[in-house]
Amino acid sequence: MPRIRFHKLAAIVVLIGFAAWMATGEFSSVGSVAANNAKAAGVEQAKAPDANKPKAAEAEPKAPLRTVAVVTPPRKTYARAIRVSGLTEADKRAVLATRVAGVIDKLPVKQGQHVKTGDLVMMLAAEEKISMVDNARQLVVQRQAELEASLQLMKSGNLPKLQLDTARSNLTLAQSQLDTAQAELDRNEVKAPFDGVIDRVPVELGSSIMQGGEVATILKLDPVIARGEVSERDLGYLKLGDKANIRLVSGQTVEGTVRYISRDASSATRTFRVEVAIPNGDGSVPAGMTAEIALNAQPTDAVLLPRSVVTLGDKGDLGIRAVGKDNKVAFFPIDLVDDTPTGLVLGGIPADARIIVAGQELVKEGDLVNPVEADQATIKKLLGEATAGTQ
Repeated sequence: MPRIRFHKLAAIVVLIGFAAWMATGEFSSVGSVAANNAKAAGVEQAKAPDANKPKAAEAEPKAPLRTVAVVTPPRKTYARAIRVSGLTEADKRAVLATRVAGVIDKLPVKQGQHVKTGDLVMMLAAEEKISMVDNARQLVVQRQAELEASLQLMKSGNLPKLQLDTARSNLTLAQSQLDTAQAELDRNEVKAPFDGVIDRVPVELGSSIMQGGEVATILKLDPVIARGEVSERDLGYLKLGDKANIRLVSGQTVEGTVRYISRDASSATRTFRVEVAIPNGDGSVPAGMTAEIALNAQPTDAVLLPRSVVTLGDKGDLGIRAVGKDNKVAFFPIDLVDDTPTGLVLGGIPADARIIVAGQELVKEGDLVNPVEADQATIKKLLGEATAGTQ
């Protein structure tokens, strides 16, 4: 019993002491101090990275402007050149044929021979027809004499007027018979329809030929024609009478004049036929030869520049880049006037444009650049005109 009471008493004392300790607030203070210490430590840790951060970097300097070489080329009036491929052909071409069947009795021409209008090319044997013409001619002579005699008698009053009318009618009939006989004889002949050269003779003297058979081919080669096709875009620059230079595949160069421009486009190629007449009195230009036709169209204001300056714009069109007064890059579409051995003749470029001849591929529209005038040596080199002494 005494031991049990002692334990109870000890438990009551401990409980009273714990209650008194809680009442003093020391437990909450300890917790508050710990929390405050934790907060302080967190703040220091948060501030530590800021303290370790480097100072703000100073502003970086701007990149230097790109330098480009520019030139302001002299402007001239150039004749617009439109180059097309084509062929030479005869101004006229005819295949001569017989109108009747028969045996070739005369063949006075040879291949390559020049003939005049009306010259005999071939004649078929026609003895009977020649005889008919002779008889008809004699009859006309007889009827003419009868009419003259009738007129004399009529004047003397010894012939009635009715007989005079009959004489006149007989003469008219005889003349008609002569014309018919002559026409039949003419059908046995083949004559040149125009001045030209005999190109082909597929028959031989003494051979038989059917009606409609080919006798010869005749060509008119003065003038000779250079024929080509121009595009829809170039058609508006041409007019009749324009001059043209034709370079043949043989290397020969001749001049001509535009004599025909078609107004009906080819359905397959959408191009228009153009014919250039070339004087060819000596026959030096043959038909059927490949040719390059350079049509000299209306003159235009343009500049001569090296091919390397031409570039592609944002929309894929060909043009050049130039520098404006504000030193900013601008793009100008070009109009190709001519393509010469020394460079391109370009139209559509403003008069005050400073054209970039070096560095144009490294800049784009709107860029601010440092333009430097290109020296003459650079320009000549770009144009391909520099010599060993200037390089």
